[in-house]
Amino acid sequence: MSADKTASAMIAVAPPAVEHDPGGPLDVGASVIAIPVWPDSAEGPRIGAGSAILAEAVAIDPAEALRREDKTGKAGELLRLPGTGDISRVMLVGVGDGSPADFRKAGAAVARAARGMSRLASTVTAEAGDAELRAFVEGVVLASYGWRVRGRAKSPVEALVLTRSTPERAVAVDAAATVAGAAWFARDLVHTPSNIKDPAWLADQARTTAERGGLDVRIWDEQELAAAGFGGIVAVGMGSERPPRLIELTYSPPHAGPNTPHVVLVGKGITYDSGGLSLKPRDSMVAMKTDMSGGAVVIGVLSALRALGCPMRVTGLIPAAENLPSGSAQRPSDVIRQYDGTTVEVLNTDAEGRLVLADAIGYAVATKDPDMIVDVATLTGAATVALGRRHAALYATADSLADALVTAGAAAGEKLWRMPLVSDYREALESDVADVAHIETRRMGGGSITAALFLERFARDVPWAHLDIAGTGRSDGDSEELVKGGTAFGVRTLLYWLSPA
Repeated sequence: MSADKTASAMIAVAPPAVEHDPGGPLDVGASVIAIPVWPDSAEGPRIGAGSAILAEAVAIDPAEALRREDKTGKAGELLRLPGTGDISRVMLVGVGDGSPADFRKAGAAVARAARGMSRLASTVTAEAGDAELRAFVEGVVLASYGWRVRGRAKSPVEALVLTRSTPERAVAVDAAATVAGAAWFARDLVHTPSNIKDPAWLADQARTTAERGGLDVRIWDEQELAAAGFGGIVAVGMGSERPPRLIELTYSPPHAGPNTPHVVLVGKGITYDSGGLSLKPRDSMVAMKTDMSGGAVVIGVLSALRALGCPMRVTGLIPAAENLPSGSAQRPSDVIRQYDGTTVEVLNTDAEGRLVLADAIGYAVATKDPDMIVDVATLTGAATVALGRRHAALYATADSLADALVTAGAAAGEKLWRMPLVSDYREALESDVADVAHIETRRMGGGSITAALFLERFARDVPWAHLDIAGTGRSDGDSEELVKGGTAFGVRTLLYWLSPA
């Protein structure tokens, strides 16, 4: 199928609009109403805000229906009731213990059940604090995500209407819609097929993002990269006819001064990864359009900073390349020179991500005077073996930075687990012909750790954190607010960290 036909067959759907309305749920023109249900161990589940309108909206006793269906009010549990009049359906949704995590599950469950409907109203505003309301909205928007293949999928709900809302709740709700929208945009980048998505295409998306988000942008082409000494990016991209790029996005808050903290985010942007001459097995290549997830995360984060009023300066660096085998591709046993002058023995061309990240991190240290550097990458299968698909591996050289990211991830619904930078493992990267090898030259295990140790050296004395999202960056199926495919894991964590409400 040609790129044009692929583009026309797959349609990126817009995220649901989020609206505030001071009126009641029967007055907002919605065909579906979602009402929270709380567990109550003594007398069974309790119907929350909106229970008084049920008599008008449904033709059966909702409390009796809950008992008959053995519903308990656990998070995300749904009971669909037929509506009357203009209301086609009422959904009673469990909110569990009332935590943000459980409200996020409730929002996700409602979103999936409301597919194909135009407007969804919810009375949840009266039941939730700001953190819980924010989580509910994020759950609705993120679980609605999908590419619509012509004739094969229901569109997501077009609008979520929060009834009986007040102006005071708008800050939390608008922040939630912005964060979820940034993750949605990043997912769009991740899911775009690689016959369309190459480094130049990704750079064009960044330019558009900069125009819309009030950002500065610089795109380095292959000649500029070679002339400036970005040996890792050039080496990874030289096997493809579609050359590499380095994308640089810059956000400055209003009234930024010399003492305004400066954070550099670096995202791996491998727009397709065949493994190069160290070719992957066929089945392992199928998901490799998502190998630029770290870059998508960084672009998504930068797209939302001005809307969220981020108080810090933020630079986003996305080294983008396509890793393909050809007569011009780099070879196992090549020695390359990274941006900072470090020579690297390349022993497996399928470990390409750390080479492009090393260039970008070295460039940030040398030219950007950062206070902190955080990189995000689908880097190692070893991270998935260690932590599975629900926790990302976090490495950091500063406890305060690690703690802040873990806290932000917990609030955002993205779980991070701090892993050790084991000094004894450094000897596994020793090389006889270069300053360092980029993978193990002696078997010690801990592949995710040795990859992090390789990257750490390029950060030098700058506080640095590394998120290995190889497991969490992809989902095998729909679950809570995740959808099958790329998850854009990290957008929410970084935005909660950079722009705390």
